Amino acid sequence: MISPFTGGETVLLTETRKTVFRKEEYEYTHICYKCVDTGETFTTTQMDVVNIAQIYNGYRSRHGIPFPDEIKDIRNRYELSASKMSKILGFGDNQYRLYENGEMPSLANGRVLRAIQSPKTFETFVDAAKETLSDEEYIKIKKRLEEYSDKAFMNDLYCNLIYGDGGRNKYNGYAMQSISRLKNVILYFIEKFNGVFVTQMNKLLFYTDFLSYRENGQAMTGLAFKAIQYSPVPDRWDKVYALLDDIHQVEAEGKSGYIGNKLISDISCDLSSFTNEQMEILEKVYTTFKNDNSTSISKKSHDELAWIDNNELHSFIDFKYAFYLKNI
Repeated sequence: MISPFTGGETVLLTETRKTVFRKEEYEYTHICYKCVDTGETFTTTQMDVVNIAQIYNGYRSRHGIPFPDEIKDIRNRYELSASKMSKILGFGDNQYRLYENGEMPSLANGRVLRAIQSPKTFETFVDAAKETLSDEEYIKIKKRLEEYSDKAFMNDLYCNLIYGDGGRNKYNGYAMQSISRLKNVILYFIEKFNGVFVTQMNKLLFYTDFLSYRENGQAMTGLAFKAIQYSPVPDRWDKVYALLDDIHQVEAEGKSGYIGNKLISDISCDLSSFTNEQMEILEKVYTTFKNDNSTSISKKSHDELAWIDNNELHSFIDFKYAFYLKNI
């Protein structure tokens, strides 16, 4: 980065700061550049996005307020427009869309949005708003709710097995716990590497999530990571690879003679499930580690402060360590 003050060199600074948002104090990792010649600091637009995202992440997590991607997902699962959701919930005409786009809800509206993730709770809002809907709209919504309720139990069961019930927090990068997205991230690397050994995949997922948090203020897969003896790994990694449909493990020999379990699949990754920003993260991780095997990428992960500071206790890794990545 070139200094906007002198056109000279800059250095990247990271420091722990505290700020007040809605009368509450939040701690976050502030990132900025420092001009070597003048000593003045400055941020880019993307840095501002990440700095603010960390504060918003903490507020949403503390108060149980759904994140924008969850708010959009609620609407999509019920197959309704944003304006229709606003009408049913009694919000302003365009309010639901604003929440999808990142505007922070009030605590009261945030609790409503959290509650309607349950189909049965949302149904009570639909019934209360029946007079504002046409008969055709009302019947269609009720049918969709019935269909979704039948699927919700199994989806929640799988989510709990893979993610646990901790919700979005600093140990999973405040990412949506989406089995579909997690599966497609794994499929992406399987396809790129023509199969990936489990140890190697553990590190690719670590770098994907922590890089995503550093660049965008939110991880991708929703997984939490532990610093075990040999390197950082996803918590419940054995369940992750065993429970995902269409992903299989086979015993295979690596180029160096290493024998281990390799992840393979007969299906391709659905690239449409990723945003442009997420695709950039995946491509960067692949480009950075495409020549690494299980051993070499594990050694690189040992250089990361995320592992160094946490491995003795085998503890969960706070995503604040994303701002100190060395190998990507």
